Amino acid sequence: MKCNICVVTDDKLSNGLSHVEIAKLSYEGGADIVQLRVKDNDPRFLDWAVTISQISRSFGKLFIVNDNIDIALLSGADGVHVGQSDMSVRQIRELVPENFIIGVSVGNVEEAVTAEKDGASYVSLSPVFDTLSKLDVGRGKGIEMLKTIRKFVKIPLIAIGGIKKENVASVINAGADGVSVISAVVSQRNIPAAVEEIRRIIKATKGRL
Repeated sequence: MKCNICVVTDDKLSNGLSHVEIAKLSYEGGADIVQLRVKDNDPRFLDWAVTISQISRSFGKLFIVNDNIDIALLSGADGVHVGQSDMSVRQIRELVPENFIIGVSVGNVEEAVTAEKDGASYVSLSPVFDTLSKLDVGRGKGIEMLKTIRKFVKIPLIAIGGIKKENVASVINAGADGVSVISAVVSQRNIPAAVEEIRRIIKATKGRL
């Protein structure tokens, strides 16, 4: 699974844009993955997921759903992203196709190692920095935790939480394979340009590694 940049949708931070609009603009800017994150059980959740799934295929990119495995499967998404309090990776693997992507949010080495052992496709250290986009995740874990996790897992490691263009290079230098972003993209007036700029920084940083 290749992921330099994953955009997590949030229609509360998007200057009036819908989840679908955020997704389309993100793909236009070069996002590798869009993650649909709907936190209020909106009845339009499945419709949004189906539409974004279709858009992702038109761009040849990946689409995953946050937390909701049923919506992910019904919509034809490529995968699902879960947290520590959600269904376990082993349980999910019993329900999904062989190549289904399962991402897991982790906060320490033990959680990352367990996720990899259980069959996760990638792990996301969440949050790396303090963030206002996800108020329920606590304080940032820091660059040193990112470096430590990198030493213990071989699957892709994604950084999320407080990621912005000013600190993207630092997380890539610390061992992250890519980043997941929310406000650094969805809150910007020009979403494609914001994605493109972050991709450029990642590419330049990886070129120096």
